[in-house]
Amino acid sequence: MDATPATHVLPSSCDFTVFGGTGDLALRKLLPALYHRDLEGQLPADYRILGVSMSDLDDAAWREAVHGSLQTFVAAEQLLTPVLDRFLARLYHLRLDAQNPADWDRFHALLKERAHPEDAVRVFYLAVAPRLFGSICQRLDEIGVVDERARVVLEKPIGHDLASAREINEAVGRVFDESQIFRIDHYLGKESVQNLLVTRFANTFLEPLWNSRWVDHVQITVSETVGVGGRGEYYDQAGALRDMVQNHLLQLLCLVAMEPPTYVGRETVRDEKVKVLHALQPMTPEAVDRDTVRGRYDVGLVDGAPVPSYSDDLGHGGSRTETFVALKTEVQNWRWAGVPFYLRTGKRMDRRASEIVVFFKEPPHSMFPGAEGVTAPNRLHILVQPDEGMRLHLTAKEPGPGGYRLRPVSLDLSYAAAFDARLPDAYERLLMDVIKGNPTLFMRRDEVEAAWTWTEPVLRRWAGSPDRPKRYPAGTTGPTAAAMLLERDGRTWQETDQ
Repeated sequence: MDATPATHVLPSSCDFTVFGGTGDLALRKLLPALYHRDLEGQLPADYRILGVSMSDLDDAAWREAVHGSLQTFVAAEQLLTPVLDRFLARLYHLRLDAQNPADWDRFHALLKERAHPEDAVRVFYLAVAPRLFGSICQRLDEIGVVDERARVVLEKPIGHDLASAREINEAVGRVFDESQIFRIDHYLGKESVQNLLVTRFANTFLEPLWNSRWVDHVQITVSETVGVGGRGEYYDQAGALRDMVQNHLLQLLCLVAMEPPTYVGRETVRDEKVKVLHALQPMTPEAVDRDTVRGRYDVGLVDGAPVPSYSDDLGHGGSRTETFVALKTEVQNWRWAGVPFYLRTGKRMDRRASEIVVFFKEPPHSMFPGAEGVTAPNRLHILVQPDEGMRLHLTAKEPGPGGYRLRPVSLDLSYAAAFDARLPDAYERLLMDVIKGNPTLFMRRDEVEAAWTWTEPVLRRWAGSPDRPKRYPAGTTGPTAAAMLLERDGRTWQETDQ
């Protein structure tokens, strides 16, 4: 039986271990997120943070490195000396060679160096390459630190295809029960994404319209102005489809399209998301050729500054990897049949934005003959980043006599302005859910594998095609073929929130 959120309580003690504790993710996201939660008094009263890496650092050196990252990624007014001193004092570092049994023995001893270690929740965050997930979990089991209070967090990507995802899931699942495995997608921790559930299911005016009778189409865009930077080696093996579409964009699509759960609980939301993935229109070879576009950024201007091409960033020109994907799909069920979902993501584009736009159909009859001005279909614009919020675009009459002058207006909700508080980073919410044992916002095994099942035919078709990704100048909205994907349906991409 599904447990309700009320059962997820903060434990009194916790050891939070980060494998990859000196890496970019740990220093830039995880440690600042944990500091913020400590600042708010939300971490367990008795907690430790253990950094594990190949770096030859003692506790003092790692604390110094973390201190430097906090000064960079936490606002100065939030670096309160008493909290900072307490937080740093709870950090410990262990150099660990995964092939050295003596290092694992030292790690075991470190976990046992606390009062009542059997009562502590143990979180193992694997911020390392996915190929290491299985072997690390096996070692944890061998040294006897995995019990019913242990949890493991897996960073994306969970494999590079369906077979490798299953292999990772099998290896981790041999050690941890599925209820103890937290596959993290930080997009699901963003306030605007969580608020999508509240907007849909706690407000009665939208749900009757949330179907094919009233919705014309849905657009989901995640665009970045940055290039691959120092991730070139990883990215060239992944590409935009694996890196963004298979996880982030499909997760957003699921939250838009899912049926109302009985309540928002640990499995109810995930059950409904899996149903959406199973209902996605299969990507046959003909559908891939017709409904997908892949591109790669070339030289151009971003924010007025010249930037290199993808080949320049890699240092060679032989790659066939895509940095841009646009595609069209459909959720083939009773609610959404006939409604196209357009997904788009890319690097080195004209703006940084993550957003969902739900376009409603035109009114069935024009009641204002002779009216002046411009009308546009109603749309709900959900802003995921960088400025989280929501806009409902309507048509209104301009004030004044002399007939009807119509123009589009919007009802705006900015979370920063409405709630007058710092918006927590997505990792802050997700890490607290791990500590409390609440898996609602994490991906379940069948969910990950269903996403790969849908994505894999696209990868196979592209791999067998002689065509290369279409080039687009950096600082633009992507290749022209992406615009044509919508234009043939009589639609255009939403490029701004106006």
